[in-house]
Amino acid sequence: MKIKVIFLIIILLPIYSKTEAQTPAKLVKVATRFINTLSIAEQKLAIYSFEDKKRVLWTNLPVGQMPRPGIRYGDLSDSSRLVFHRVLSETLSSQGYLKTTSIMQLDDILNVLYQKAFDDGKIKKELLTMTQNLHWDHGNYYISFFGMPTMDGNWSFSLGGHHIALSMTTDGKKISVSPYFIGTDPSEVKSGKYAGLRVLSKEEDYGFLLIHSLTDNQKAKALLSQSIPKDIITNPKSKQRIDTFEGISTEEFSEVQKAYLSFIIQEYVHNFEHEKAHEILDKMKKSGFKNMYFAWIGSLENNKPHYYRIHSPEFLIEYDNVGFQNDGNHIHAIFRETGNDFGEDILKQHYSESHK
Repeated sequence: MKIKVIFLIIILLPIYSKTEAQTPAKLVKVATRFINTLSIAEQKLAIYSFEDKKRVLWTNLPVGQMPRPGIRYGDLSDSSRLVFHRVLSETLSSQGYLKTTSIMQLDDILNVLYQKAFDDGKIKKELLTMTQNLHWDHGNYYISFFGMPTMDGNWSFSLGGHHIALSMTTDGKKISVSPYFIGTDPSEVKSGKYAGLRVLSKEEDYGFLLIHSLTDNQKAKALLSQSIPKDIITNPKSKQRIDTFEGISTEEFSEVQKAYLSFIIQEYVHNFEHEKAHEILDKMKKSGFKNMYFAWIGSLENNKPHYYRIHSPEFLIEYDNVGFQNDGNHIHAIFRETGNDFGEDILKQHYSESHK
């Protein structure tokens, strides 16, 4: 009964009046503050034309394999960093902000783990050198702006680096934060002072909670008989679309299972600031469970490779946990609003209204 009540509160109740939590005006103000902390030379590194093709590109590869546009976070002054964190916290919820900054910090932890493994004789020098050449580092994240922040035009900013691809786009009225890619390596730190740290813990835990709640007949529909993807299917090298709905229709779920499903969805959506998160949830509420599908591939056990997907006409969530050594300890996850990557939908509306 308690779970059913939680589900009703989360999904079925109407969204109340809009708050002042996030507005394009606030984003313009804080982004302008950040740009004003940069020198002229730094601004030339950070700011591009809105029409630049790099605006709609992203990657989940380490910086050592795929350079990013923009200014390097590690090269910023303290005054610039202070304001950029305000840009992040204006775009993301406290949950999303802490995940994003923790993923950045996890790169330094990863370097320590590989160095310790080499010092203990567990890996060879060649592997240590290879990982060092990938340039995992808390400072190796890049900030770029496309167009100047303004209330009467289109602009965006992005933060890109190992396991983060965040892009915010606005036309001065509406905001898009799709695609939002996050990942962790390791997904669970196994040794050292940070042993036990799991930055994306609930993305994993809620997935297992849901799949284990299914009946045998439901699992027969949800489990796909195919190889576990080595990455999210909509990765940057793919066509970035999944055109078919696979798995089990979530309309077949019990109330408890729908509650578990909503836990997963909210874990992704509530990475965004309050107003944007509830705008997305409101769309989902109107669509309901009829056209939403849940699919799982791989092991039903922790620390073994597994993958899940939640897919509806409005959004796509992909979660993949395979690992460099096939140990189920390396997460890639993404949330996408259908048709609104890099503000596609809001820009179409903007241009349509402008032409009128």
